[in-house]
Amino acid sequence: AKMSLGRWCSCTASRRYGTRGATRCWPWPPPGTAPSRPTAAATGSPTSRRRTWRPPGRTSSPTCSPSSTPSPSRRYVFLVGKDYGAMPAYDFALRHPDRTRGVMCLGIPFSPGPFNFDTMPEGFYILRWREPDRPEADFGRHDVRRVVRTIYILFSRSDVPVAEEGQEIMDLADLSTPLPPWFTEEDLDAYAALYEKSGFRYPLEIPYRALHRMTKHVDPKFQVPVFMVMGEKDYCFKFPGFETAMRSGVMNTFAPDLKITYIPEGSHFVQEQFPDQVNDLLLGFLKDHP
Repeated sequence: AKMSLGRWCSCTASRRYGTRGATRCWPWPPPGTAPSRPTAAATGSPTSRRRTWRPPGRTSSPTCSPSSTPSPSRRYVFLVGKDYGAMPAYDFALRHPDRTRGVMCLGIPFSPGPFNFDTMPEGFYILRWREPDRPEADFGRHDVRRVVRTIYILFSRSDVPVAEEGQEIMDLADLSTPLPPWFTEEDLDAYAALYEKSGFRYPLEIPYRALHRMTKHVDPKFQVPVFMVMGEKDYCFKFPGFETAMRSGVMNTFAPDLKITYIPEGSHFVQEQFPDQVNDLLLGFLKDHP
């Protein structure tokens, strides 16, 4: 059941959001080449891992424009977003319902405004990675492969990554900590090699340092079907308001035609952990909305 590129736009396939695990998840080779979420080491250059960089004065907010669609000859697209790639998918569908057939997102529920993490502890990884120069210094102690390895270990757990006082996020796992059983050393080599080429500039800026610039929607209402896949052991489930938004029906007020499928053992990387199951779910949604 291969889908035409003109009908399926992946918001995780942009250069900014990357395509971590995309070859396992999607039924065609997506155009992006940079990994996504493993965020930020101390370099803005793929040839100098330990060199720090100064962020620009302004970065764009995570939104989609009509040019995101892969084929101008097609009127409708299905949008697929993973993690923070869900934000531009949701945004595009709200802004351009006449060009959207449906939205499929993994791991992040819709929010009409910026996420609020003020109730989280100081060592919460998102708060730490917003601080100027702090993550650069933290990640700069290690090579690219070690950074990606640590991020995969931390984000595969069901607990939110939080550092103690005097501890950095990269200290939460070491080389003796095993990789998740579904993530191989070959996977790690492939992703690290991509980061060696692309650098880590955008994964710091987008999304972590741009979350406060998320689009605020007034009285949002999706006019297209929305499908969410959520791993119940995804640590994001413990973010303030996330589980409530999904289980209490809050999302239904924004998306009347909403379907949510929970994968009991699914982690934050559910699409890599259970690629066949996630593919079947996404393709099933497409078949239900021809």
